Amino acid sequence: MRILVTGGAGFVGTNLVNKLIKDGHQVTIIDNFSTGKRKNINSAAYCWEQDIATVDIDTLYEYIKNVDIVFHLAAIARIQPSFERPADYIETNFTGTYNLVRACCHHNVPIIYAGSSSHHSGKFSNPYTFSKDMGEEIIQLYQKHFGLRSSTARFYNVYGPYQLTEGGYTTLIGRWLSNIERQMPCEIYGDGTKRRDFTHVDDIVDGLNRIMKQQAYGYEFEFGRGENYSIKEVADMFGVIAQYGPDKPGEAQETLADYSLASDILAWEPKINLEDYIKEEV
Repeated sequence: MRILVTGGAGFVGTNLVNKLIKDGHQVTIIDNFSTGKRKNINSAAYCWEQDIATVDIDTLYEYIKNVDIVFHLAAIARIQPSFERPADYIETNFTGTYNLVRACCHHNVPIIYAGSSSHHSGKFSNPYTFSKDMGEEIIQLYQKHFGLRSSTARFYNVYGPYQLTEGGYTTLIGRWLSNIERQMPCEIYGDGTKRRDFTHVDDIVDGLNRIMKQQAYGYEFEFGRGENYSIKEVADMFGVIAQYGPDKPGEAQETLADYSLASDILAWEPKINLEDYIKEEV
C-alpha cells in the first residue's frame, strides 16, 4: 500500500513508519521537524518537509490523491507548553487536521487520527486538549455529512524507542530515563498520587495497523494498558527518591483506558508491561 504518515519523524511516527516499511508498504512522511528528528527517518521512506498547518492546499491535494491511507500523527504535544502558545496549538492541531481531512475526503482516502487520552479530562481543561478535541470533531463532522472514512485512536501515556528524553515535550518515562543516566534528580509535580495508564509504543503501532488492515472506520478506539500507576509507584519501579515540586495546571488526576472496543472490533490487546520495561532499561 501507499501510505502517508504525518509526523513520521516523531516518536510514535518513527515506530509506525519502520513497521510499515518492514511489512512492505511504500511510505511518505510529512514532518516539519519541530520535535521530530531527521536521524529518525527510515531511508526507505520519502520525506516531504512541510508544516501541515501552512501547507499549500493544492500541493497537499496532489499528495493525497496518490496514497491509499493517511495516518495523521503530526501535532504539537504536551499540556504545559499549550498554556504559553495556545494559538500555535490550535493552528497545528486543528487547522492542520482540517487541511488533511478536506484533502482525504475529496479523494476518498481514509485517515486514521491520533487522538489523546486527555479527551476524558474535559475539552476546556487546557489548550492542548481543546485543540486535539477540535481535530476529533472536524473528523466527526466530515464522517457524518461528507462520507469521510476515518477512525480516531486515543493514546495513553506512550513510552518506548525513539521517545524524547530532553526538552519541554518529553514524557515522564523518557525524561526520567535520561535523568537517571545523567545522575540528575527525577521530579514529581504535586503529591505523586496522580495515576497514569502507560502504554508501550509497540502496542500503539499494533493497534494502528489493525485499524488499517481491517478497514475499521467510524470508531473511536482507546489504546491503553487498562492499568494505571501513581507517579509514586513509578518512582519505586525506577528505584529513585524523587524531588517534589508544585502541581501543574490542566492535568487530569487519573488516566485509565477502557480498550474493550479495540478488543471487540480489532482483537487488540496490550502486551508490554511498564514495570518489565523499566527493569530492562534501568
